[in-house]
Amino acid sequence: MSDPLIFDDEQQTLYERVGGDETFRRLVDAFYARIERDPLLRPMFPDDLEPGKEHQFLFLTQYWGGPARYNALRGHPRLRARHLPFPIGQAERDAWVGHMIAAIDEVGIGEPDRSMLIAYFERSASFMINRA
Repeated sequence: MSDPLIFDDEQQTLYERVGGDETFRRLVDAFYARIERDPLLRPMFPDDLEPGKEHQFLFLTQYWGGPARYNALRGHPRLRARHLPFPIGQAERDAWVGHMIAAIDEVGIGEPDRSMLIAYFERSASFMINRA
């Protein structure tokens, strides 16, 4: 079975297809600009957003086929464990996903990569829900 991150006819990762670091940096910046203005989600983030932005950038680039910088810096992602201290319900999940989809669209990531990203973010955000 082939790797779902690679098109059989192109042999490129999603990371490569969408433009690598530059595109993912723009995606993270667009996402965090929305978090900065969100009254529901902003209180869940530290005052200084820069470390979180860098961690998200490193994680996403690694996950989608870029360099393994996240693991080198932070070890295993342990996404659920890292998010357990924060009260995440359906409203927080939906707001987070909405901001990420808006960021994907702002950056201009086209199909089929757009749908792959959205499906991943929807699944991952649902997995982070830790309260009714």
